[in-house]
Amino acid sequence: MRLMSLPQRQLKCGQHQLDLSQPQVMGILNVTPDSFSDGGQHNQKQQAYAHAMQMIIDGASIIDIGGESTRPGASSVDVEEEIKRVLPVVELLAKENIILSIDTSQPQVIKAAVEAGAHIWNDVRALTRPKALETAKELDIPVIIMHMRGEPTTMNHLDQYRDVTSDVIHELQDRINDALLAGVKSENILIDPGFGFAKNAQQNLKLLQEFWKLSDLGYPILSALSRKRFIGEVLGGANAQQRAVGSVTAHLLSIQQGASIVRAHDVKATMDAIRIWQAMLKI
Repeated sequence: MRLMSLPQRQLKCGQHQLDLSQPQVMGILNVTPDSFSDGGQHNQKQQAYAHAMQMIIDGASIIDIGGESTRPGASSVDVEEEIKRVLPVVELLAKENIILSIDTSQPQVIKAAVEAGAHIWNDVRALTRPKALETAKELDIPVIIMHMRGEPTTMNHLDQYRDVTSDVIHELQDRINDALLAGVKSENILIDPGFGFAKNAQQNLKLLQEFWKLSDLGYPILSALSRKRFIGEVLGGANAQQRAVGSVTAHLLSIQQGASIVRAHDVKATMDAIRIWQAMLKI
């Protein structure tokens, strides 16, 4: 592990500017019936709105809205259904003048969401769906490129690495190169190493230990460790709701190694940890 400073960068998100030199918390809003941690809890519009606003009060600077579960073994959702889940929530939250991210791999979904007021494309499939690269260029918005192999139904069988950190960096670089060649602006690209996606517990821990190496790619980094299965394994079989302290700890370790954004279920606890760390640094 090596301590790294955060980049002196402002990320343009519509009319907003997000200061990436300070740790930012992205609050998770799953509007799905089957997400691994909170499926079915916020898939009604008013429930989703209330939860999002509470996360903003707790300190989130971004709300990440997802209409398709990407847990291991999750079934795919057709585009129309995903739009039906996501769009009403985007329309409601867009009125609150907050930064909205959309967790989707579907160009049609992100287009509809941006038209309704969303700002960031968070794509776990790294712009590999048909027309995704072209759409990212056309929309000219920040896009988070995440590392994953295969699909949620197959990724658990694709965790063979020569060296997990080096391989993740190399494979992310390939996707970045494809995006740049397609005309996506460099200043719009963020990266996510994809904790829990085609990686076993030991690989996730090694990736966390060597998280600082991701800075070599030269792009702002998002860390999404919240309530991941490997945290439960390390904690002796803790279920998703029992992984908050482990998640906060892991997120703070990734911030110390250069993560500008952490994607969290437990926003208040994450913000508390960040504030204690920042207060210590000021002494």
